[in-house]
Amino acid sequence: MKNLFYILLTFLMLSSCTEYQKALKSEDIALKFKKGEELYNAGKYSKANRLFEQIIPSYRGKPQAEKLMYLNANASYEMEDYYVSSYHFERFVSAYPESEKLEEATFKSAKSYYQLSPVYTKDQSETITAIEKLQEFVNIFPESEHLSEANELVKELDFKLEKKAYEIAKQYNHISDFKASIASFDSFIIDFPGAQLREDALYYRFDSAYQLALRSVEYKKEERLEIAKKYYISFKKGYASSQYLENATKKFNDIEEELENYSTKS
Repeated sequence: MKNLFYILLTFLMLSSCTEYQKALKSEDIALKFKKGEELYNAGKYSKANRLFEQIIPSYRGKPQAEKLMYLNANASYEMEDYYVSSYHFERFVSAYPESEKLEEATFKSAKSYYQLSPVYTKDQSETITAIEKLQEFVNIFPESEHLSEANELVKELDFKLEKKAYEIAKQYNHISDFKASIASFDSFIIDFPGAQLREDALYYRFDSAYQLALRSVEYKKEERLEIAKKYYISFKKGYASSQYLENATKKFNDIEEELENYSTKS
C-alpha cells in the first residue's frame, strides 16, 4: 500500500507539472488565467505569478483585469517580494479606485514599504517613505479594520528614526566631540518631542555640556558651566526619579563648585 501511495503521489505531481508546463507554453490566455488561479489558491505563488505576468497585457481593459492584477500583486506580497508588491499594489489602486479591494490593496502597498524598512543603523529613506504611505492610508481609511495595525507600524518606524538620531548624538559624546553631541541632542529633543529616549537624551546632553565646560579654555569655561547647569535643571525637572539622577547630581555639584570659584574671584 505504501508503494502504491508513493506511485500515485508521484503521478499526481508529474501530472501537475505537465499541466503547468503546458499552460506556460500555451497561447490560450484563459487557460493561463485558470491555471494561475489554481496555483495561487494552492499557495504556489511563484508559479502563479509566472502565468499572471504573461497575460496581464492581454487582459488590459477587460473585466477580468481587476482580479488578475490583484492576484498578481498579492502573490508577490505572499512571496515577500516587497519591492514588486508595493509597485503592483500601487498600480492596482491607481487603476481601480472603486474596487472593493481598494482598502486592502492600499494597506498592503503601505505595509510592503514597511517591510522594506532597514535596521536603524542603515539609511532610513525607505523608513520615511513607509511612514508617509502608512499615514496616507490612515488618512484615507480612518475607519479601517487595519487602522490599529497601521498606527502600530508607524509607531515602530518612528522609533527607528528616533533610535538612529539618538545613537548618532550619543556617539559624538562617546568620541568626545561634545559640541557636536550637544547640537545633535538639541535637534533630537526638538525633532522628537514625545521620544521614548528623551530621558537618555536629556542626560547625555547635560553630560556633554558638563564635559565640554570642564575641558574649556578659561575664558569660555564660566559661560559653558552655566549652560551645563541649565541642562541639568531641565533634566531634573523632567525626570526627578531618573536612573541617571545620582550621577548627574554629582556632576552638577562639581559645576556649582567651579562657579563658586568664579564668584569668589569677582
